[in-house]
Parts: sequence; structure tokens; C-alpha cells
Amino acid sequence: MRGISCALVETRVGLSTIPKGKNLTQRTMEHFQFWGLADELRAARFAPKGYPIGEVTFYRSVSTDYWHAPPGREMVRAFYSQANERLPQYQTEKVLRARMDQLPNVAQYFGWTAKSVEQDDNGVRIAIEKADGGGSEVLEADYAVGCDGPRSMVRDQIGIERSGTDFDQVMVLLVFRSRDLHAAMEKFPPRSTYRVMKPELQGYWQFFGRIDVGEGWFFHAPVPADSTRENFDFHGLLESVCGFPLKCEYDHVGFWDLRVSVAKRYRVGRVFIAGDAAHSHPPYGGFGLNNGLEDATNLGWKLAAKIQGWGGDTLLRSYGEERRPIFEETAEDFIAARIKREGAILNRVTPEQDKAAFEKMWTEFGTDVGWRVKNYEPNYEGSPVVAGPPGGVCTAHGDHVIMAQAGHHLTPLPLSKGGNTFDELSMMDFTLFAFDADEKGVAAMEQAAKSLGVPFRVVRDTYAGGREGYEARMILVRPDQYVVWLGDTAPDDPGALMRKITGRE
Repeated sequence: MRGISCALVETRVGLSTIPKGKNLTQRTMEHFQFWGLADELRAARFAPKGYPIGEVTFYRSVSTDYWHAPPGREMVRAFYSQANERLPQYQTEKVLRARMDQLPNVAQYFGWTAKSVEQDDNGVRIAIEKADGGGSEVLEADYAVGCDGPRSMVRDQIGIERSGTDFDQVMVLLVFRSRDLHAAMEKFPPRSTYRVMKPELQGYWQFFGRIDVGEGWFFHAPVPADSTRENFDFHGLLESVCGFPLKCEYDHVGFWDLRVSVAKRYRVGRVFIAGDAAHSHPPYGGFGLNNGLEDATNLGWKLAAKIQGWGGDTLLRSYGEERRPIFEETAEDFIAARIKREGAILNRVTPEQDKAAFEKMWTEFGTDVGWRVKNYEPNYEGSPVVAGPPGGVCTAHGDHVIMAQAGHHLTPLPLSKGGNTFDELSMMDFTLFAFDADEKGVAAMEQAAKSLGVPFRVVRDTYAGGREGYEARMILVRPDQYVVWLGDTAPDDPGALMRKITGRE
């Protein structure tokens, strides 16, 4: 979308029918807003408009007396410009493919497979072959990004190792249709995910997710390591989790390994990795696709800046320095730690042992989702291209606040002319908000940006009328909506600031 010539190599011609990557957070929907696709994406959903996206949690089975439906992402809605959304990844990809078809600078190689990646100081060469054996080609480019999944050829060829937590647990995935299950769930608050927690599973989930509202479902659960489609009674498992007989029509039965894996680094020379090639984890909490799209958003504008001549080497280096700590903490603190924590809580007491103590425990268990939602606020305070606080670090932990903070996502606030601050942001430029700020200082920053060729725009408004919630009169926001600097007056050396935030120090 920035007009730079690029190519996509993708083995699959058609779309997958596995309903993965369904939960799109408010932050991810902001990406679609800036890509001009938010409305089209929402129109592609299967669930009715406004259908709740959260979860219901059950103790031992759906037929239990113990369940709760805690608040979820709606708790932080006010801090983003978009509401979250839910639809299968193949629907999301359909919208993205249609948009890509409109971009003349994108060469599409669907049905082709990348076989090797080589690089030198001047560029990269990617050998590709047509999947049907109908030809081969070598693409030459300034940079390459391996978005080729957890078994990434690109990651292996550039010599990046991975590490993480291996739970040594096999999981089953069932995709099925059942009006019986839909009818059974109607007595609970409308939600999109239903998880059953059993003490003996040590924190692992058995969980259902809606594909639509009517009959489409998927189901994940831990199973014995030697399970196959032929030797395991997956329908019996499904009925035991429900607690009642169930009529189903199965569309898919598969197995996967429960593990968390994070690459040691995200770049070697001119080659980068992103998405599942850089990090993979179990589908607990909807972090995978959302983090992959955040990787792409973070890296995209930085590559463009370097190619266009106004971004420096440090800007490209900052991609891994910003994104890797986020997912490492996401994987270990919000996924692996959650499994261990929930397993420990559930094994304290059963209702048969002490009903009162169990009910107290169950109430505590229900608050866990709220804690995770509120405290998951990825930020880049320690980035080399952010004028962050002393001792700042890049972390997945933070607080959702209105106050503007260097390294953090900007919270939308209303403007006096109507709309909000997010409406004024651009994925192409740095944006300086000047709220009753000194014009000489604003002009000095504009001149510093111009002298370095940095795309820069200024949005002026009053400080009163709601903007005082930012607690700063001048706020500089980069193209991916993160604050890079703020203050009540311009910095003493605007040029030095511009060099820092564009990686040219």
C-alpha cells in the first residue's frame, strides 16, 4: 500500500477450511481500519452483527452447576478505535486477497513454493518452483520476509534457532456441525467460546468455539500421545465434555502438539521472519494471528522507510528488538503460566471435599480473564527508536490508560471538529499532535523532519475539551500508531529526535 514493488509467494492456491485465527482484537481491527478494510472484514463474519465474542467457562462438563461468563476484551474497548471481531482466518484471508488484487505493485505467485533463500550485501535471491512442477524462477529483491509458518524454510536456511516450553501433550482438533450443541448452549449467555476445565487435566483446556451461530463448531482437547483417528473415540470424548448425547457431522479430525516456541532472533542480514515462523503457541487466548499481523505492521513501515531513504539501519534492527520480547512474554506469561496457574487453582479443592471452599476458589478462578485482558498491553518503551523513559523495556505487560506514553499505543480521544485523534493518523507518516502548543516549537519539528526527508504532518487542536487526558501538549506518533515522543514543549534538539526515531543516529 506504500507503493513499493513486492512479491508474495504462496504454495496454497485455495483457502484452508480449518477455522483457525478467529479472534481479532481491537488492535488488529485498527490495522484493518488503516488498510481501509474494517467494514469489509466485518461483513465477512458468519455470526450475527454484534454477537458477543467472550467465553463461558465450565467446571468438568457443560452440564455442570458451576460456570461463569466473565467479561473479556470489551473491558478495554475505550482504549482502541475499533471493536474486536470474530471470523475464521479463511474469511479474513479472502478479504485480504481481494484487496491485494487491487495493488498493481504486488506480484502474486500463488501455487509456487520458495525453495531457497540466499543473500549478500546487495540483496536477496529467492528460488521458487511452481507446485505442479510447471516451472522455476529466481526472484531478486532488496529484502525478504519469511512468513512461512512454524516449520519455516526461511528461518532454517538463515540459521535461526527456536526455544520455548514443550508441554509434551498431543491435542485433537475436531471441526463439526451440531444443532444439538447449539441448542444446549442457548441456556447460557451468548458467547463464542466455551471451555471446560477439569482438575485432572492440569490446566489444559477442552474447549468449543463457534464458527457460526447455528451449527458450526470446532473443538480442541488433550488426548493420549498415541491417538489416531482410528483408535481414539473422539465422539465419546465430545459427549463426555458435554455431559449429554450429541448428534454431530464431522468435517475434520486432526492432531497437533501443544508447545510454545519463539525464535532466538527475527533477522539475519536482509532476511526477516514474521508470524508463526518467528513464534508459535497453542490457540489459548487468540494471540497467534493478532501477533503475526502486528509483526507485519511493525516491519512494513520500517522496510518502506529504509527503501525510501529516510529510515536507517537501527530502524530495521528495532523490529526484532521490539517484537521478540513481546511474544516471548506473551507465550510464557500469558499462555504457559496460565496453564500452570489454572491447573494449580483447580487442584486445591473439589466441591465433594469442601463445597464452600470450592465455591470461593471458583469465584477466584473467574477473575483470571479480566486480569489478563487489562494487563496485556504490549509496548516498546525500551526501543532504540523511541524516546522512552529511562530504564524502559519492550514488554507485553502494561496498563491501559488514556495518558499518552512514549512507546505505547495511542488511545483515541475526541477532537473539537468531530471525530477522534485516530481519524487523523496516517500509516504513511509521522503525526504530531499539537494541542495549544507553541508554534515556534511545532515549526522547528516540522523543519527537522523536512531536512531529513521524514514524512511528517501536524494536527492542531485545543488542549481543553478532552485532549488534556493525554497529559501532554505535543505527541508524536509513528506510522503504526505508537507514540515515539511527547512533551509540553519541543525538544531542545528536534533534529536529534528525528534521527533517533528513524534509526539514523
